[in-house]
Amino acid sequence: MKLNKLLVAGATVLLSASALVGCGSSSSKAQAPKDTVRISEKDVIATMDSSLNTDIIGTQNLTNTMEGLYRYKGKDIKPALATKVVQPTNNGLTYTFPLRKDAKWSNGDPVTAQDFVYAWKRTVNPKTKSQYAYIYEGIANAKDITAGKKPVDSLGVKALDKHTFQVTLEKPMPYFSQLMASATFYPQNPKTVNKWGKKYGTNSKTLVFNGPYKLVKWSSANNSWTEIKNNDYWNAKDVKVKKIQYQVIKDASTSLNLYQANKLDRALITGDTSKQMKGSKGYGIQKQNSTFYIQMNQQKDTIFKNQKVRQALSLAINREQLTKKVLGNGTTPAHSFTPSNMSFDPQNKSKDFTSETAKTGKANATYDLAKAKKLWKEGLAETGNTGKKFNFVLLGDDTDIAKQQNEYLQNQLEKLPGMKVTLNNVPFKSRLSRSDNGDFDLVVTGWNADFPDPINFLTLFTSNASNNKGKWNNPEYDSLVNKSMTEDANNPAARWKDMVAAQNIANEQQGVIPLYQNGEAWMTHSRVKDLDYGPSGSYNMVSLRVKD
Repeated sequence: MKLNKLLVAGATVLLSASALVGCGSSSSKAQAPKDTVRISEKDVIATMDSSLNTDIIGTQNLTNTMEGLYRYKGKDIKPALATKVVQPTNNGLTYTFPLRKDAKWSNGDPVTAQDFVYAWKRTVNPKTKSQYAYIYEGIANAKDITAGKKPVDSLGVKALDKHTFQVTLEKPMPYFSQLMASATFYPQNPKTVNKWGKKYGTNSKTLVFNGPYKLVKWSSANNSWTEIKNNDYWNAKDVKVKKIQYQVIKDASTSLNLYQANKLDRALITGDTSKQMKGSKGYGIQKQNSTFYIQMNQQKDTIFKNQKVRQALSLAINREQLTKKVLGNGTTPAHSFTPSNMSFDPQNKSKDFTSETAKTGKANATYDLAKAKKLWKEGLAETGNTGKKFNFVLLGDDTDIAKQQNEYLQNQLEKLPGMKVTLNNVPFKSRLSRSDNGDFDLVVTGWNADFPDPINFLTLFTSNASNNKGKWNNPEYDSLVNKSMTEDANNPAARWKDMVAAQNIANEQQGVIPLYQNGEAWMTHSRVKDLDYGPSGSYNMVSLRVKD
């Protein structure tokens, strides 16, 4: 999951050292609490409502505390609440999931098939206003329900009995099993959701849990939170770490100081701090299936409807310099909004998706200031703006590394004649809200894979997609993406060809401007073992171990 699976740009948020759990002076060594792992986090949890969550932080904590049909273990899908990984019947249109009879919520209620029916219908219900409802498209009637054309009860899901959940599709979905590991498809306890209404998911007392951990004493404004082992979890015997403590920290140097004082077991570091610690004991890079990019608001600033203008902005940015000299945390330049090393040609497993779209990507997203200025001049002439000066606001997060990143982008873009860029760095939740409302000229945002398939990224920028904040529109692109999900869904080679063609269109037109594929630099104490990072961008904390 993760949108919006919108991400915080490789950074962390403010919390004073004196407020951190177990913290005194950062210069003195602290005793690590037994059976506990302490981790720095990028930002606060916006919501724990799986129907409303849109970001990677919420997804991680939902993965920690909730359970769906499947769970990733490494790169493999394993049964979770389902007792097996199900093969479809009815020409790929029907999935029938037998559920564990020993699974229960932390309030003592059994987890039933009806909990899935309830949650899925609630997510697609237009009244819920889930930004992720679109991901249900392909399940019978889901698209018409979210559009208000059919009743919610017509969704293709049913409880055959208390422990048998059945899903009917409109079309085969090659990635359906991967979707079932996503937090957006978790069950919900109807009694709890109905009791709390709009407050559901805003603090611990409004929640019940059916996963490895329980979130305690938390509200959405908290800069720290604790998760304790859920002894009622069906697989509790495999959960060895009793407590996970998260702290939101603003700058990398504070994070490193707390790590070196033994007050953090996992510390996220960025920028100069990351470059300083590279190669030291405990340092490591976690490559992610996520990309960051700039969206241009074509409804507010119609000049961005011009392809040459968009290309000019992209070519004016030196991504090599941005990733190596500014970010310094394992990020790599991106020439496409679909990340590399995530998905491979079904007919040739050595061919990565982005390698097959590299020609258009590199041609339009590799630094070339002379070409950028030429296209900028031509684009201004085509739009009747020759000689006009522009002042665009670049919206971004208010973390230290995001500020440095955006200052760099400001400097790069202002090399275009007549271009002035004003920075507006705001808290993460404010950035999300303003993006949703179209209140921006340019915004730096990102997406982390919900499941390892290019379609997860390609659907973001179809004309009516909720995550297409800049409102880029290309009918041929829409048609290819739709074709890959419908008539070619059962033909892997044809489907791959559709997706490659769609990505090439987006690369050529720079519908959004790709910046970098994300990586995170971490300092990790040797006491932390078996970190299990899955292809959807979340850690499976069932596998986590600690050596005290």
